[in-house]
Amino acid sequence: MSHQNDYFADIYKSLNNWLVSVKAEQKPHIDEFIKQAKLYANAAEAMSEEKLKQFTDNLKYDLHDFYQLNRSQAKHSLYLGLLNESLWDTLAKLTDKSQVEWAELIEDFNHDGLYKSGDFIGFGELQCQQCDEKITILHFSEIGDCVHCGSTDFIRLPLNP
Repeated sequence: MSHQNDYFADIYKSLNNWLVSVKAEQKPHIDEFIKQAKLYANAAEAMSEEKLKQFTDNLKYDLHDFYQLNRSQAKHSLYLGLLNESLWDTLAKLTDKSQVEWAELIEDFNHDGLYKSGDFIGFGELQCQQCDEKITILHFSEIGDCVHCGSTDFIRLPLNP
């Protein structure tokens, strides 16, 4: 038992040393960030409503323009695709799945629980009828062929609330 206590004491000491080191290295950066944030907040408070609205409108215009110029790159960006899927995954984890299941119930009745490649599904888990591979759908999307065996036939599994 004494050996285990020494082990945990060493871990605690290492963690404490690391935190002290990080604090010493990062404190100037954090202080500078807080100083800049205060400057921005003061500038925003001094701005009139009209100037603030103009600034907001210009920012929206610039972001929209940037998107239009880079839309084709963004569409094929692996990073943005993964970011999008991770956002949908996070939202799916926050969702009351019983409510989603009720919303998808009518669609399930129309499909009789059977789906094919090319069908659209809003949310859920599909299982390939040929190889039992499971595919998780996190947002409204078109069903593709099974990545494991190429089959086009799936059944929708019930959600776990």
